[in-house]
Amino acid sequence: MRKAALHNLGCKVNSYETEAMQQLLENAGYEIVPFAEGADVYIINTCSVTNIADRKSRQMLHRAKKMNPSAVVIAAGCYVQAAGEELKKDEAVDLVIGNNKKTELVSILEDYFAQNKVTEEETVIDISHTAEYENLSISRIGDHTRAFVKVQDGCNQFCSYCIIPYTRGRVRSRKPQEVVEEITRLAALGYEEAVLTGIHLSSYGMDFPAEERIGLLELIIKVNEIPEIKRIRLGSLEPRIITEEFAKALAGMEKICPHFHLSLQSGCDATLKRMNRRYNTKEYLTGCELLRSAFKNPAITTDIIVGFPGETDAEFETTREYLKKLQFYEMHVFKYSVRNGTRAADMPDQIPESVKTKRSGELLTLEREMSLSYRESHLGSQTEVLMEEEYEVDGKRYVIGHTKEYLKAAVPFEEGIKGRMIKGTLWKMLTDEIIFLKC
Repeated sequence: MRKAALHNLGCKVNSYETEAMQQLLENAGYEIVPFAEGADVYIINTCSVTNIADRKSRQMLHRAKKMNPSAVVIAAGCYVQAAGEELKKDEAVDLVIGNNKKTELVSILEDYFAQNKVTEEETVIDISHTAEYENLSISRIGDHTRAFVKVQDGCNQFCSYCIIPYTRGRVRSRKPQEVVEEITRLAALGYEEAVLTGIHLSSYGMDFPAEERIGLLELIIKVNEIPEIKRIRLGSLEPRIITEEFAKALAGMEKICPHFHLSLQSGCDATLKRMNRRYNTKEYLTGCELLRSAFKNPAITTDIIVGFPGETDAEFETTREYLKKLQFYEMHVFKYSVRNGTRAADMPDQIPESVKTKRSGELLTLEREMSLSYRESHLGSQTEVLMEEEYEVDGKRYVIGHTKEYLKAAVPFEEGIKGRMIKGTLWKMLTDEIIFLKC
């Protein structure tokens, strides 16, 4: 029996695909082992969202070959699509498998071990010219309490800083019945929360033929009808999908988690325009107001890029004031990273790293203040927490989990409560990030 080890880099979609590849190998008789010395096959599901992600992908490929020089090392995923020529020259890599070819992992390995020649033409496609959704699926989600389910791939937005449309291709959506069937299987195994994920989730369904077209809202309604699922959480959304109809429809479904990640990137319209984002700050604010009108104190989180080419001190200050106005639960703050192959990489007025670091630090300070304020606003409220893992605070053992708003809450340790829903009152701050749940 051959031994295989997998390592994932990147987003939740990549995590889902890594789980799916692992299950393909298990079904084919491979023994799955930790990513350490001793495996016969190493599979690195790579990321290429930034140049740093490229470097991490290369490092993991070289680490795998160093652990076992005679093993088969496979580079899979986005970095393969972005840097195929580079990987051809890399002696640490034995096989490359691009996006939309991961379902063929086992047959590709069989050909390789049978000493049949495996060419890149067979394992990497021109991802920009396919309309086919890669039909990976899973029957379990490792050692987790919530089920991340991929429903969509690709992106048509072409933001000026982003390589993803070139590595993931155009929008491709999974058939709604397949989504429902997978979540139903996972619910039968005890998963009570389903998280719908995709590369550009808001575009779900736009690629279906007109006579079959349904959008993200219609898919959510179908998932909501699965009796065993108690919670539905959504991945990152584009602001313009938040209409009054959309917000009200979600609020009418008790299973929906009032936790919305609305990608912003900048609070300055001039910067958004250079980024080729397809909304302005007024539209974004309207989306937040609609959610706050439909839900009681929802958690709204976002992404922010600082130091985008041409971002002046005044533009940054505009962004900071805008963020104060919106009062997010959490912000993921990124320093702009040059990504070769994108329009932004060739833009004038690139920002010095020292300026990016300063701006990032200022927004991270603001983020911590807003996040604590939001958590404290929930103190005294009744809630339900999906318990997930053990945790220790000041020498005392707890089990922590998340509310529907994705607030971390803790109860004193007790055997057998992991994976259960616990009701109680959010009583007091245990740490700056964890609230004590009084049952």
